[in-house]
Amino acid sequence: MAERDEKAQQQIEQFHRAYAAVQQEIRKVIVGQQDVVDGVLTCLFVGGHVLLEGVPGLGKTLLIRTLSQALSLRFGRIQFTPDLMPADITGTTIVAETPMEDGSTKREFKFQPGPIFVQIVLADEINRATPKTQSAMLEAMQERSVTVAGRTYRMAQPFFVMATQNPIEQEGTYPLPEAQLDRFLFKLDVGYATRQDLHEILNRTTTVEEPKVQAVLDAEAIVRFQQLVRRVMIAPHVQDYAIRCVLATHPEGEFATPMARQYLRYGASPRAAQAITLGGKCRALLDGRGHVSVEDIRSVLKHALRHRILLNFEGQAEGVTPDRVLDEIAQSVTVEKA
Repeated sequence: MAERDEKAQQQIEQFHRAYAAVQQEIRKVIVGQQDVVDGVLTCLFVGGHVLLEGVPGLGKTLLIRTLSQALSLRFGRIQFTPDLMPADITGTTIVAETPMEDGSTKREFKFQPGPIFVQIVLADEINRATPKTQSAMLEAMQERSVTVAGRTYRMAQPFFVMATQNPIEQEGTYPLPEAQLDRFLFKLDVGYATRQDLHEILNRTTTVEEPKVQAVLDAEAIVRFQQLVRRVMIAPHVQDYAIRCVLATHPEGEFATPMARQYLRYGASPRAAQAITLGGKCRALLDGRGHVSVEDIRSVLKHALRHRILLNFEGQAEGVTPDRVLDEIAQSVTVEKA
């Protein structure tokens, strides 16, 4: 038993060092945004996808590109535009010609992989593509595979989608459907830089020096840490707390809070409970523990739920935000121990 506990502690320490190493490389380029960086790294080590929302110029794309440089993974960027087609993402079947020994040419159909066949995908301004094109991402994000012309092609592991969108500019955009939003483990709001952070940004970006990001983690290590996260223990009362937080978002349910009953039209799906639990497990490892606490659950609650609840007309008219509803849920849902 003691030997097993020692091995588990060593694995936790290895995870902590790997996390800190990636975080340090990101910090060479990204100033501030600690909560956003932690959220992105949590999604990476959990094996989920992340949606970054914020006005232009806040460093969303830069953060994702920097993360790709800190990892020894194949990286691809897809710039979403209204004229982008599904085949531009997933790939298509083409006619390939192969020279034969007798001088003739053999023609056969060959699959040409699209830009999604990498390990880290930057889906830039994802809400600028049409719903038909957006839906091309669904199978890849959920099943880790793409089906073209009746054949299914598996994605390399790990597979991580990081998408960005602008919340204020609505001209020429197509809001993501709820089914696709639900595929994102976290939705992170990227805010403005502080006065001190702006000083540091200018010092770094208006001089001749350019920070160099080193790759510190490879695919094998990431997959191993993702499996480690899933082995973290969660007590029944902590899991029940996470479940009741999700059920509290259902306006017609028995656990609904007053704000949820008044301002929500639809609540979160079971994927929300999965996201909260996995995110909590990652936070537990970062704290050097092999078990999830209630505070771990609370720390990821808004990241996992804000894009999975829908406001009703009254909530939209009064300017209520999903985060306000979730703050009430976090404060009102209590821990029930057996």
